[in-house]
Amino acid sequence: MKPTRFVTFASHFKTPCFPLLRLLCGALGCDLGRLVVCSGVALFGVTLSAGAIAQAYPQKPVRIIVPTSPGPGPDQVARLLAPKMAGGLGQSVLVENRIGANGVIGSDVVARSAADGYTLLFTTPSTHITTVYLYKGLPYDPVKDFTPISIAVEPVTVMAVNVSVPANSVKEFIEYARRNPDKLAYGSSGVGSVFQMVGEMLKQATGIEMTHVPYKGVVPATGDLVGGQIAVAFIPMANALPQARGGKIRILAVLEGARFSGTPDIPTIGESIPGFEKPGSWFGYFGPAGLARPIVMRLHREIVSALNSPEVKPKLDEGAFAVIGNTPEEFAAMMKSGFEVYGKAIKAAGLKPE
Repeated sequence: MKPTRFVTFASHFKTPCFPLLRLLCGALGCDLGRLVVCSGVALFGVTLSAGAIAQAYPQKPVRIIVPTSPGPGPDQVARLLAPKMAGGLGQSVLVENRIGANGVIGSDVVARSAADGYTLLFTTPSTHITTVYLYKGLPYDPVKDFTPISIAVEPVTVMAVNVSVPANSVKEFIEYARRNPDKLAYGSSGVGSVFQMVGEMLKQATGIEMTHVPYKGVVPATGDLVGGQIAVAFIPMANALPQARGGKIRILAVLEGARFSGTPDIPTIGESIPGFEKPGSWFGYFGPAGLARPIVMRLHREIVSALNSPEVKPKLDEGAFAVIGNTPEEFAAMMKSGFEVYGKAIKAAGLKPE
């Protein structure tokens, strides 16, 4: 049986690939030839579809869910980037705070949203890594229910002490803590926060004893550090620096792996404890699971452009935010590493799901 009818169908296509398909039809026979042609048409359609998605998006405003309260932190960065992203996308970018359950409520909104690029999440490891270990009945899977787009920034964080503590370096603090076991309290922004993890990791690495005092956020923790209710705290540089310049607290170290360019005189904690640095405390963008690759890459491009724009970059530097702007693949790799690091610290701290 000759493939005449299907060759005639293929002959209507004028793109360079279809003459080859017509030859294959004749060479392979009707049924297999039909399969080859249909496969070629399907591939051509997929290519057109991906291109059409990239060109068409976006056609309406993009909503970014921030699962934390308005103010310093993720909300601050999301609102700083939104106008520049809007300019690149040609559509409004709206920031919406959906708080509750330590960020789980807002994150779940995005997990349940359509994978069309119009509802995104801007969040931290608290909703996508530590919740796995600390939250019973988590309504979403942090890996399977989201598409990583990019980590925008890493807030520079520090170890700071009240001025009454007789220590001007991390080594002096450790020696002081060893001489005063169980007499020191450290503050963090809450149970399961990256700052509690740092405190527990420091205890494990040095053998010192400290009592954890959780606060509902960084601001009250900083206030009690200034007031002397706690001896030491692990807090963002942006919160610590004004108090340090006013002589109310003393910054001993930066918790990241490299010194911050804005305060090059402050050493890293790893310079006193080799290899020690805090787990990632990134602020990053996610979409729902299944977000099309062309949309992911379009959003990634606009995020990176906004991060490095002359209107945004100086403000991030001033707020002690290190620009990251990594790829979706790099973000996914950091997530995987974060599960290992946070999981180990949470287990060592004896924290249980609630």
